[in-house]
Amino acid sequence: MPAAKEIAVVLFQLGGPDSQAAVEPFLYNLFCDPDIINFPGSFLARKPLAKLISTTRSKVAGQRYAAIGGGSPIGRLTEQQARALEVALRPHIPARTVVAMRYWRPDTAHAIAALDSAPFDELVLLPLYPHYSFATTGSSLKEWNRLYKPKVPVQLIDHFFDHPDYVAAIVERVNSVLQQLPRPEEVHLVFSAHGLPMALVEKGDPYPQHIAATVQLVRELGAWPNPHVLCFQSRVGPQKWLTPSLTGTIERMAREGQHRMLVVPISFLTEHIETLHEINIEAREQAESLGIKEFHMMPALNDSPLLIRALADLVLRSVGRRSGVASLAL
Repeated sequence: MPAAKEIAVVLFQLGGPDSQAAVEPFLYNLFCDPDIINFPGSFLARKPLAKLISTTRSKVAGQRYAAIGGGSPIGRLTEQQARALEVALRPHIPARTVVAMRYWRPDTAHAIAALDSAPFDELVLLPLYPHYSFATTGSSLKEWNRLYKPKVPVQLIDHFFDHPDYVAAIVERVNSVLQQLPRPEEVHLVFSAHGLPMALVEKGDPYPQHIAATVQLVRELGAWPNPHVLCFQSRVGPQKWLTPSLTGTIERMAREGQHRMLVVPISFLTEHIETLHEINIEAREQAESLGIKEFHMMPALNDSPLLIRALADLVLRSVGRRSGVASLAL
């Protein structure tokens, strides 16, 4: 019997500053991305503008990271996901995982160097963005293709917004909060996704449709009678973004006398600044100041066994090992 193929899996993620010293260079890397700052003539202005923005925003951003422990936990949590995925795949295929962060370390170059440390027969690219967007999956893949020249067959998984185990993982997390509350059916479910500039939406970015589909699937599986809304957060700059915003949604709920809410971070696989600070500190303070009596936040999926099972299933299917999927254990 021939030896099983050695599989390498690259997990793409945004990244985040792991210390106070990393905040400004992280922001510079972020705003140097053509998929983030793009306007006529931007190729000339992008680096000076990124320097200006990162310098201007670093103090406030540093304070926010200080409030959640000094830096982003996204690197540590993504590594946990990578190790858990290796364990889930081990009974089925010989596989190893590496992480490629878009704007911080370990970056794409680090991931390629890690791949080159041992031979492999097939490569699976797995962005940890369930919902495809030009600004996330698209940007990560552009950077990967710029630096990596394929030597083996490459399989790409560019979205998994509708994977049953991913959907079930979110439902499990929502239920973990609701079951602790009195009269849980009265709690307003606020699904909050990272925002996107309308300029990208108008170019055909499928992200809003992917997000809406996930919310629909989660609600159908959860079968909750609760009122719900989908909104967007993390707007940067003066351009138009997807609406309604999280802050505007909280204001409307307060005006309408809705005083119990559970924010469901629908597009985030790990805790980071958008969940731990933007939702759990800033949005919570806004809600409390407006008289909302109960503000809850669903914990991110992190290394949820259901999420890891979804990722393992995606990898196995991509390399033609569907027969092993059903036996993946939680």
